[in-house]
Amino acid sequence: METIMNINNTINGIVWGPPILVLIVGAGLFLSAKTGFFSIFKLGYILKNTLLKMFSKENKGEGEVTAFQAVATALAATVGTGNIAGVATAIAAGGPGAVFWMWLAAILGMTTKFAEVVLAVNFREKTEDGRFVGGPMYYITNGLGWKWLAVLFALFGAFAAFGIGNMVQSNSVAAALQSSFNLNPWVTGIVLAVVTALVIIGGIKRIGAFTEKLVPFMAAIYILGGLAIIVINAAKIPAAFALIFSSAFTGKAAVGGFAGATISQAIRFGIARGVFTNEAGLGSAPIAHAAATTDHPVRQGLWGVFEVFADTLVICSITALAIVTSGVWESGATGAALTTSAFEQAIPGGGYIVSIGIVLFAFSTIVGWEYYGERCAEYLFGPKANMIYRIIWIPFVLVGAIGGLEFVWSLADTLNGLMAIPNLIGVLALSGTVFKLTKEFFAKEKVSK
Repeated sequence: METIMNINNTINGIVWGPPILVLIVGAGLFLSAKTGFFSIFKLGYILKNTLLKMFSKENKGEGEVTAFQAVATALAATVGTGNIAGVATAIAAGGPGAVFWMWLAAILGMTTKFAEVVLAVNFREKTEDGRFVGGPMYYITNGLGWKWLAVLFALFGAFAAFGIGNMVQSNSVAAALQSSFNLNPWVTGIVLAVVTALVIIGGIKRIGAFTEKLVPFMAAIYILGGLAIIVINAAKIPAAFALIFSSAFTGKAAVGGFAGATISQAIRFGIARGVFTNEAGLGSAPIAHAAATTDHPVRQGLWGVFEVFADTLVICSITALAIVTSGVWESGATGAALTTSAFEQAIPGGGYIVSIGIVLFAFSTIVGWEYYGERCAEYLFGPKANMIYRIIWIPFVLVGAIGGLEFVWSLADTLNGLMAIPNLIGVLALSGTVFKLTKEFFAKEKVSK
């Protein structure tokens, strides 16, 4: 087993190493340039047609759930412990400069996620029982005819979900509740498994109805808590931004347990954590977006831009600024402990906000990623696999909570990274379709540049 772990660790280092990160960022840069960086220059239009229409019941076109329910499911899976612990890890390992590279990855990732969603809706299929299914495995198959590549993605996705989307998340919930409330991990695991079952057994319609209520609530709690800390440390905000930008190009050493960060570390950890939190390029979120009710692929694609904007440029930035303005990034702590330290320094009992955030963020990820894994399994084995996958999913929530199967976590992390390769091949090969549909949509909408 030790040999297998070592082999997997080596592969993992390659999968999440510079070549893949360059591929993801490079794809984002190419797609952004070819679409005229519309996700930046038309951000006002995008937010007007997403954020300001979040709770609108107006639905045009075909689909299984509302546009917001689809993005809420995607955000539920995307907004996870990475927004709290992942950002802190990036700063601890790469210094404040990592935040700049996280932002850059997100800005480019907005267009990548847009392209993924556009393709997912454009090439989705309607099943015999009236459901809409889509995602990388479908746009690779229907757009390119490369069934073998689609099967690879689906295999990676179906198995990766058990780690990053299930056990890692339930373990984070158990650890947070044990630390803050001394709750036994077994109790957490059992309750979490039962509640998960109640949500996922109903399929995408129940998941969508649940996440459209949970996501705004959980985001509001964490955002308000984080903003309170930033307001308390308002005098330090200019210095924090100066430190983030200067460290991005010079590296920044610190005292305590922080050994020192070079420019390459800031770039690597910033981009890696950015990709890890918003999942742009991994091909996961388009699986949820494919079920959306919409009259045009690009209209739903705008929600993909909003998803990355909300996840990284809002929630992750709040975590980052709370840590940097409080000065605790030099303490030697890392992960959730570093974020907790930042919150507690500014607000008495601030650690509870972090704990509650971890619980809600992680639980939402468990629900969202089950849907991703299930759709991958359905692509491989047909609709009969759906209920079987849900039933298998539930006990793994408990297993993760009590800290079991660490090898599965490690293997799943590797498979999660491997999802990006077939997905990005598909996105880049079909980029002409994305550009054509985008030009067509904005010409019809008559949106001024």
